[in-house]
Order: sequence, then C-alpha cells, then structure tokens
Amino acid sequence: MDEARSVQPRQYLTFTLEEEVFALDIAKVREVLDFTTVTKVPCTPDFMNGVINLRGAVVPVVDMRRKFGMAPGETTVNTCIIIVDLDMGDERVVIGAMADSVREVIELEPSEIEPPPRIGTRLDVDFIRGMGKHDDQFLIILDIDRVFIGDELGLEQESDSVQAVNE
Repeated sequence: MDEARSVQPRQYLTFTLEEEVFALDIAKVREVLDFTTVTKVPCTPDFMNGVINLRGAVVPVVDMRRKFGMAPGETTVNTCIIIVDLDMGDERVVIGAMADSVREVIELEPSEIEPPPRIGTRLDVDFIRGMGKHDDQFLIILDIDRVFIGDELGLEQESDSVQAVNE
C-alpha cells in the first residue's frame, strides 16, 4: 500500500513568505483563516505570535517568517493563518501557521519532487521534505511535523537515552 501511495500524485497547499513559495501536504491542512487578532502570551519564543480562539479551542499561532529566521513582515489583506494538524508522538496538536499569503492547491507527481538539498553538515534541513517545481518556480515542500517538533524530538530522544543509561 505504501508503494502505491508513493507513486500517486499528491496535493499541496502553496503559500508565500517574503518572495519564497512553500508547500504543505494538503492532508495536514484543516483550513485557512483570514488574519485575526492574536492574543499575546508572555514568555514565549519570538516566533510565537500568541493564541487565537478557534470555535472555542485555544490555538497557538506561529509566525512562519520568524520561525525560519526571516524579518517580520507587515500584516496585509493577504496575511492568513493556516490551521494545521501536527503529529507529536501519540498526540495530534492543532497550530496556526501565519503566512504572507496563500496561493493555490497544486498536484505534484513524485517525479516532480527532488530530495532536499544537502547544505553542508551544520545546517539542519530535515524539515524540508523536498523541492518541487511548478510554473517554472521552485517550491520548498515542508514536513510540517518536523518544522515544529524537530528540536523537541531530539530532546525527547536525548532524555530517553539518558534515562536508559541511568536505569
């Protein structure tokens, strides 16, 4: 079943940050919201804008520009919040990813996706699933789970191995 799935075209939601185009597997996207008021939460990382009320649920909102080390952008009529489902171990977590704009949903064949670039050994690009090309423009296809939990997973693995040694 996995082999058949890997040769099937997949759909991706494309969005922009600065002048770059990124893509997310559409299966991870719940919905796209117009930008709304975000309640600031003290003592959170720079990239954490705060939280929003989504039909009675508190949803954290992350500024994707800041998450990727880009300069903060101005909020415009195109600014939006992409509501995504993250898999964090046994738990599913909902977050909002703030983007400059959403472009479209596209379909890419596996043959249209190249592996992520290896940029030396010091840069971590594990959060990039691959590089796609659509309408003569490169897309950075994100592994959204790794964007948000890569560091936390490393810490969990580290603490598990420390615990195993101590036992």
